[in-house]
Amino acid sequence: MLSRIVLAVVVMVLSPRVVLADVVQEWNVTMLLTLSGQTPFASARYAAITQLAVFEAVNAITRDYRPYIGGVAAPSWASVDAAAASAAHSVLKAYFPAKAAALDAALTASLDGVTAGDAKSAGIAAGQAAAAAILALRANDGSVPPESYLPPSDSPGQWQLTPSCPATGGVLRHWGRVAPFGLRSSDQFRLDPPPVVGSAKYAKDYAEVKAAGGVDSIVRTQDLADVARVFALLSPVTWSNSAARQLSAAQGQSVAENARAFALLNMALSDATVAAFDSKYHYDFWRPETAIRAGDADGNAKTDGDESFAPFIVTPCFPSYPSNHASVSYAAREVLERLYGRDGHDITLTTASVPGVTLHYTNLEAITDDVDDARVYGGIHFRFDQEAGGRQGRGVGTYVYQHNLRPAQHD
Repeated sequence: MLSRIVLAVVVMVLSPRVVLADVVQEWNVTMLLTLSGQTPFASARYAAITQLAVFEAVNAITRDYRPYIGGVAAPSWASVDAAAASAAHSVLKAYFPAKAAALDAALTASLDGVTAGDAKSAGIAAGQAAAAAILALRANDGSVPPESYLPPSDSPGQWQLTPSCPATGGVLRHWGRVAPFGLRSSDQFRLDPPPVVGSAKYAKDYAEVKAAGGVDSIVRTQDLADVARVFALLSPVTWSNSAARQLSAAQGQSVAENARAFALLNMALSDATVAAFDSKYHYDFWRPETAIRAGDADGNAKTDGDESFAPFIVTPCFPSYPSNHASVSYAAREVLERLYGRDGHDITLTTASVPGVTLHYTNLEAITDDVDDARVYGGIHFRFDQEAGGRQGRGVGTYVYQHNLRPAQHD
């Protein structure tokens, strides 16, 4: 682990050290800045809509891939740069009108680099049409209204409200019913049940998080603490889009290739959040914070309780199984590996909120390994939450990649 953590001058993860190669990458950064302050789950949905609009606009011109919804007409000589910028701008401005001034300025900067004329005008029209089509498609996708949840009992294994919860109960009860972007249904990758509370597997993973995940743990080393803090702040949307920009720039991908890659990635991210919440509220399994405080009363002789246990990072207010961060991160890993390969990379992740820590990776597996450790050593997940989330995420990522935005010549 320590070899992957390098003390260095902090560079914001939204501004990777690679030079942004094209307008798709530039607007990916603008998108993430615009989404600042949103929950990771809402961000995944907004990102998928934005990147799909960019893809649909660019692909209407290049026709390299099968369209997502079709119906956007554009001449082959239209400007792909104008199309991509206009598509992203239109989606983001529709959802975040309070940020219109910054978005308008970004659009002006993008379009200033495109020669005036019919190609520019046709590209702008294609971008606006693609955005309108994707926005209309997602207008009633189940993301609103929000629903909360109160547990029906206090039985061992039953999820309970944790200190971060509002009085109304668990949040995002509805998210497992949001319409997916690339899956057939939200429950397509519903997991098998978690280990029963009385099992040896449960006791083993309970002991690990109890020893290593508490706020005052003497087992958690500084490098593991750094990883837990970094991935408490870097959502899968943030880290994986940063990694995608670095990988695509290093490999010199075209505008059309980047538009497809970023669309596939963010479709998988959003669908993995939906799949995770479908399983979370289906099984309704308690968090380590609740489990450890009630360990003496759970019926398992191998789980000694600690009524004073507090996790190293704040427990999210929804059920534990599976880990959403694992499900979504492994979905991202699957798509990125299929797009850019498994090894030989040079990826740097940082956040200014954890100054002095830079995470450097040469493969994507190491990132998901760190995500798994971060949630266990952060005290908010059992190891089996991470393992199940990893299986689910790989399935989601594989399906989204294999069944969406295929090359035009593919039958």
